[in-house]
Amino acid sequence: MIKITRAHYVQHRVLRLYFSDNSYGDYDLQPLIDRQTELVMPLNDETYFKQFFLELGALCWHNGLELSPGNIHRKLAEQQQLHSQIQVA
Repeated sequence: MIKITRAHYVQHRVLRLYFSDNSYGDYDLQPLIDRQTELVMPLNDETYFKQFFLELGALCWHNGLELSPGNIHRKLAEQQQLHSQIQVA
């Protein structure tokens, strides 16, 4: 099972996510925010957007929004946006 191990804010609505399979990618949440559902509407506020956290490998916000690491990983792979981390011995 894929998990997100680290997450960093990159720029407006984009997070760099590192996964348990030693891959990473920049995930643009704007398409999700554009849906304007009740759970994603708070992400329009940049300050709130930056308050993301990881819980059990999932990307979360305090309003209960939780994004599946497996789905994010799959989407990044489909978009050819996943990169391998170089392992240093």
